[in-house]
Amino acid sequence: MLTNRLTMKTPKNKKQHKEEGPENINGTLRIIEQQLDQAADKYEDSSSDYDFEAVENEDVVSSDDGNDDDTRNNSKMDGGGSDDSREIIEESDSSEDEVAPRNTVGSVPLEWYKDEEHIGYNLAGKKIKKKERQNKLDSFLASADDSKSWRKIYDEYNDEEVELTKGDTKLIRRLLEGKAPHADFDPYQPYVEFFAWDDSKHPLSNAPEPKRRFIPSKWESKKVLELVRAFRMGRIKFDDKPKEESNLYDVWADDSSLAERQGLAHIPAPKFKLPGHEESFNPSGEYIPSQEEINALQLIPEEDRPKFIAQRFKSYRSVPAFDKAVSERFGRCLDLYLCPRARKKRINIDPETLKPKLPSRKDLKPYPTTCYLEYKGHKGPVISVTAESTGQWIASGSNDGSVRVWEVETGRCLRVWDIGEPVQQVVWNPLPELPLLAIAAGQDVFILKTGLESEEEQKKIEELLRIETPTAPDDSDKNASFITWGLDEKHGGIRLKHFKTVSSLEWHRKGDYLSTLMPHDILPTTLKSVLIHQLSKKLTQRIPYKLRGLPVSSAFHPNRSIFFISTKKDVRVFDLLKQKLLKKLEPGVREVSSIGIHPGGDNVIVGSKDGKLCWFDMDLSSHPYKVLKPHKKDISKVSFHHSYPLFSSCSDDCTAYVFHGKVYSDLNQNPLIVPLEILRGHASADGRGVLDCKFHPRQPWLFTAGADSVIRLYCH
Repeated sequence: MLTNRLTMKTPKNKKQHKEEGPENINGTLRIIEQQLDQAADKYEDSSSDYDFEAVENEDVVSSDDGNDDDTRNNSKMDGGGSDDSREIIEESDSSEDEVAPRNTVGSVPLEWYKDEEHIGYNLAGKKIKKKERQNKLDSFLASADDSKSWRKIYDEYNDEEVELTKGDTKLIRRLLEGKAPHADFDPYQPYVEFFAWDDSKHPLSNAPEPKRRFIPSKWESKKVLELVRAFRMGRIKFDDKPKEESNLYDVWADDSSLAERQGLAHIPAPKFKLPGHEESFNPSGEYIPSQEEINALQLIPEEDRPKFIAQRFKSYRSVPAFDKAVSERFGRCLDLYLCPRARKKRINIDPETLKPKLPSRKDLKPYPTTCYLEYKGHKGPVISVTAESTGQWIASGSNDGSVRVWEVETGRCLRVWDIGEPVQQVVWNPLPELPLLAIAAGQDVFILKTGLESEEEQKKIEELLRIETPTAPDDSDKNASFITWGLDEKHGGIRLKHFKTVSSLEWHRKGDYLSTLMPHDILPTTLKSVLIHQLSKKLTQRIPYKLRGLPVSSAFHPNRSIFFISTKKDVRVFDLLKQKLLKKLEPGVREVSSIGIHPGGDNVIVGSKDGKLCWFDMDLSSHPYKVLKPHKKDISKVSFHHSYPLFSSCSDDCTAYVFHGKVYSDLNQNPLIVPLEILRGHASADGRGVLDCKFHPRQPWLFTAGADSVIRLYCH
């Protein structure tokens, strides 16, 4: 057939349609007509009866007669036919499903043809006439009568209606539901194991590892050498200098930009208070003061006087200028860049929540609260007071040089010794069978019998206090060579002559050893001032330790062979058997005045000259566990009770404090310290108050010795 030999190439896309104008299309059609004429003349002789069949094409429109039914089915063409009677044969290189568009205007907008009678051109270059438009009522009635109107879509480009098939509607519905376009597609089909085989435990390739994987790459080494050469020759340089950031910033910038600065804790300036109703040019009547109120404001001091008085004006134009506008702005500018602003965190905390939760004082009874008895007889300040181990007798030493023994329950003075020098301290022997009294006065230490012993105890005491000839320490102990043991014929006891004034005495728990302390600046380092005397052997020995500072007081451990020595700055703990320093307690106070040892031996209280009381837990730390400041003046003495969980302190402010101090056997639980009572009653003399305080050995009673020459007993 002729159609098999003759082909006409049509544009494949709309872009080519757009590029070809009407003149090009007409020229192409003329060439096609000439080719058809030549082909018809050539085959006319060989086959006169041969018919040329044209391919049906719905996109070809006939000539300008405007008839819509311009397609001809199974029409035959002869060589001498006219242009309108010919069918355009369309062939394409694309797939068979593609159909060329009927309108060839390409991407030209149809608005360009709104004033024309046609909407474009077909493949033959003929105009495509516009169809008559129906009004909305006719189109609605036609769609109501047509049951398939919902399937029809108007194609504005080709000016025709297209009816969708059932397959098209199903395809569109599946796309709208988000499903696959084709119903036979299964998105959840089982996965096919492409690499599953019987011997899948073996790798895909069982070849051995190549040797190049174990040898360093020579190309990498060459690259490294190139980089090294570049570094050495200076082709590659490092910028070691850090970038300097400018510290300048805009003072007048917004607060948000200032807050983004790094390195400064920016605090924005406070905002101006916004004007209220009274600052309006036409305020309400209640804001306008009367003349009497204005006159009354003039009598108020300028500091408390309001800075603004409300006024009313008829219009905004009549409001006068603010006379202090420039000065106020200037002050605001000064405040912005000169006023230092610090961030202050305010936390609303109830003061009651900061107080520690302590038990009630009623649950901690008994403890001394009121003065029960007064012991009067001394003519000078009572420096020291001590209680006998049974609790029936007490002894006191005064600055008038006398020592008195009192009966506790009646206040009767049993015996008086006139020492002749101010008494520094009196200490009763802790053993009940040895009622001996040690007295420190000046450079002498007296060990006297009190006359309270039985006949058997009297014989034992006489043998203990017997000295045939005055003895001195061995010559090897050169530091204690000035201590002499001798009889005191006046008082009937032993007299230890020291080379300096003795300020403190302390008995050992066994009653055979006595320590003396001589705090003098000439003995700063070798502890010559701390001596221990053995009563049974009449010997004196020094402590073989070095000490830094001036000693103030000393004490024996209640259970172990440990000795405490306090200087003005710290407390040192020594082991007498191992002869070494165990611990150094640092109270951190101005000057230590006295120390007290808990009956358990693991806790120490330290009194200071600045009114502070420090509690040390030796198992916890070398620093104070608690620091209390109960007194306003110097603390003179501190002491523990031997059986009750009580401890006390006395001061020159004429008060004595009683505390509850419970030490638990559980090491994980800290001691409980509760202030209980403030005992008052002593009077001040020469700036001194309460000079000493001691607990009763068996009862929760407290003895206090004051500078007013009175000894007081406080009971529960």
